[in-house]
Amino acid sequence: MIKMGIGKLAFVSFLFLDIITTHVLAKCPCEPEEKEGKKNEALQYKLIALASILVAGALGVCIPFIGKVVPALSPEKDGFFIIKAFAAGVILATGFIHVLPDAFDKLTDPCLNEHPWTDFPFTGLIAMVATMLTLLFESSSAAYQLRSHESRTVLKPDNGHGDEEQSPQHMGQVAAHTHATHGHAHGSISDLSQVDRYRIVSKMLELGIIVHSVVIGLSLGASENLKTIKPLVVALTFHQFFEGIGLGGCIFQAEFKSLAATIMGACFSITTPFGIVIGILVTLTSSYKEDSSTALIVEGVLNSASAGILIYMALVDLLSPDFMNPRMQKNKLLQLGSNVSLLLGAGLMSLLAKWA
Repeated sequence: MIKMGIGKLAFVSFLFLDIITTHVLAKCPCEPEEKEGKKNEALQYKLIALASILVAGALGVCIPFIGKVVPALSPEKDGFFIIKAFAAGVILATGFIHVLPDAFDKLTDPCLNEHPWTDFPFTGLIAMVATMLTLLFESSSAAYQLRSHESRTVLKPDNGHGDEEQSPQHMGQVAAHTHATHGHAHGSISDLSQVDRYRIVSKMLELGIIVHSVVIGLSLGASENLKTIKPLVVALTFHQFFEGIGLGGCIFQAEFKSLAATIMGACFSITTPFGIVIGILVTLTSSYKEDSSTALIVEGVLNSASAGILIYMALVDLLSPDFMNPRMQKNKLLQLGSNVSLLLGAGLMSLLAKWA
């Protein structure tokens, strides 16, 4: 009986060791052929994403220009205020919900060295510096434009309007009044100053969006995880469409020449697809690692700066002027519609964070 017990114990022990060694020494269940198949499928989804995001971005940025054909969507109509509020909500949610949390994740990743990345909240610092630099750039650009207009007005006095209207002091009053009321009187000095302001805003907004778009495109292009890629295709398509509406509205109000507006719209449309292409090429030609220190730091810094720019532009340049506009404050229906549109834009864009 004892011998049989020892024999059974030896057999069970041998079986246990066999199972353990089988699991430890077994080959990876994902064979090379299976890996290659998943890579090919991932590449197909990336190419689909490239095409859909390109089309969605182009459509979004073109929508505000439909106002030339559809009078209800022109900047002088209430509908444009509502569309712009929706787009501003999208951009605000992009900065707060999509970009900034991702930047925090990148710069606090365990793969980074503890020093200096865990010693200080660099994400907030970079976002704050980017916000202040945006303010300084806008302020300096606006001051330069104002001085330029003043000098041209003194050199080329308007016919029969007298010196008082052309004085620098009067120019400052007109510019301040224009900033508060958003007047659209074509041909006037105040209108020219407002157009210049829109041009500054549109350029800075495009800069922030482009930086962010390249980063998310690069992340998608470099990813090999199908569970990540599939929902991103849909989410980023809507993401690009909504952002395009916001940028397109600013470009339209800036009254750029057709060529300049087309170039700005095209640059926005191709940035995310460009990032996807770069990400695909990097994964095909090198051993790119998403969790490497260099990749984490670069993406974290770029996302932090982009978040600061987007949040500033949404609050200061898009929402504040329109919501403080007497035209909106005197029109309860327009005010209600704009508030609902803002919440809807921010809410939908925030909801996309569940998948992207």
